[in-house]
Amino acid sequence: MKILVCCGSGLGSSFMMEINIKKVLKELNVTNVDVDHSDLGSAKGTKADVYVGTRDIASQLTSLGGEVISLNSMIDLNELKSKLVETLTKMAIIK
Repeated sequence: MKILVCCGSGLGSSFMMEINIKKVLKELNVTNVDVDHSDLGSAKGTKADVYVGTRDIASQLTSLGGEVISLNSMIDLNELKSKLVETLTKMAIIK
């Protein structure tokens, strides 16, 4: 399974979100998940099961074919964990 974290133009914010997602996955004892980050333009050529981005770019991720997690705040770990758990439960990765 692959999670791709995207930001609008640079890579700094997506890298920060990638680190936070890895922390949450470790907390949840979820393994065998590849987490990577990308800018929005490069994301269009990258296949992933889940795309994560802030609400300003999330609508542009929906056409890429995976589940989309839209974050209101890229630094809110509680929101990230909640939405990640919801998505992984929906995909039967966690129970």
